[in-house]
Amino acid sequence: MIQISTDINKAKQILENEGLVAIPTETVYGLAGNIYSEKAINNIFKTKNRPKHNPLIVHIHSVNLLNNITKEIPEKAKILAEKFWPGSITLVLKKKDTIPNSITAGKDTVAVRVPDHPLTLELLKKLDFPLAAPSANPFGSISPTTSQHVANYFKDSLEMVIEGGACNNGIESTIVGFENEEVILYRLGSISVEEIESVVGPIKIKNKNDKSPNAPGMLSRHYAPKTKTILTQNIKAEINNYPNSKIGVLLFNDLNLNENNIEKEILSNNGNLKEASTKLYAAMHRLDKKGLDIIIAEKFPENDLGKSINDRLERATKN
Repeated sequence: MIQISTDINKAKQILENEGLVAIPTETVYGLAGNIYSEKAINNIFKTKNRPKHNPLIVHIHSVNLLNNITKEIPEKAKILAEKFWPGSITLVLKKKDTIPNSITAGKDTVAVRVPDHPLTLELLKKLDFPLAAPSANPFGSISPTTSQHVANYFKDSLEMVIEGGACNNGIESTIVGFENEEVILYRLGSISVEEIESVVGPIKIKNKNDKSPNAPGMLSRHYAPKTKTILTQNIKAEINNYPNSKIGVLLFNDLNLNENNIEKEILSNNGNLKEASTKLYAAMHRLDKKGLDIIIAEKFPENDLGKSINDRLERATKN
C-alpha cells in the first residue's frame, strides 16, 4: 500500500535502493528514480506503461550541476536557466556519455531542469545522483497535481509519494531545445512563449512528433481522461448535440447553463489564465470520476498560457 508522507529520509533510502518515489514539483507530481540505475529507469517505464521512445526529464537541484550532465551549454540556454530556474522550464542539451541512453530514448540530447519545490530540492540535495521523473500517472492519463491523484493511480504499485500539497503551476514544464543557435519549443507548458521570447527573442515551435519525439509531451494523444472529451469554441451549441446525456463542462469563466444534467468546472471566475492552468488537471480528475457520458471543454484564448491549456485539451481529445 502506498505511503503518503513528508519523510525525505525515507524517500532518500528508497531511491538509493533503486526504488521509485513520487515527488512534488511546482508543475505536476513526478515518478522519480535514480538516473544511473537501469533497474529504476526500467521500473519507471514499466509502472507508467510508457513507450521507451519517449525520453525522460532529469531533475537536478542547481544549475551548477549542468556540467555533470551536458557537454555544451549554449549562451541562450544559460540565459534561460538564470532567468527561470528553479522553475518550470526544461532545457534539451547535448548529453555527456555518462547519461544512460535509456533516459534519452537513444538520442544524444538530455532534457534537464531544476524544479521549484522545497521538499524536492531538499531531497535532491541529499542524493548523490539526479532523478529522472516523468509525470506520476499511467502513460496518456491526466497528470497528477496532488499526492492523492498519485495514490489513486498507483496505490498497489508504488511504495511512497512525498506529500507536497497541490502543485502551484498545475501543468508541465515548458521544454525548449537549441538547433543551429535557434531556440526551439518542443512542449508548451507553465512558462508561456511570450515570457521566453521576452528573454531570448523569437523562438520556433516544433511541438508534435509521435515517432521520435525530441522531448516528453510531444505525442498526439496525452493528458486524457477516460471519459470521452470534446474541445469546442461554442459550449452551448455542443451541449445541444448530446440530449439526454450526462455532461461535464470545463469552462474558463462561468457560463449560465440551465440544464440539470450538467456538471460544471470553472477554472477562473475572473478570467485569469494562470489560475486556470493551475486548476486544469484537478478539474479534469473530478469530472472523470463522475460517471459522465461526455466532457465538453471550452477552447481558451490563444495567447499566453491559453496556448498551453489548449495544447493539453487538444491532446486530451485526440482519438
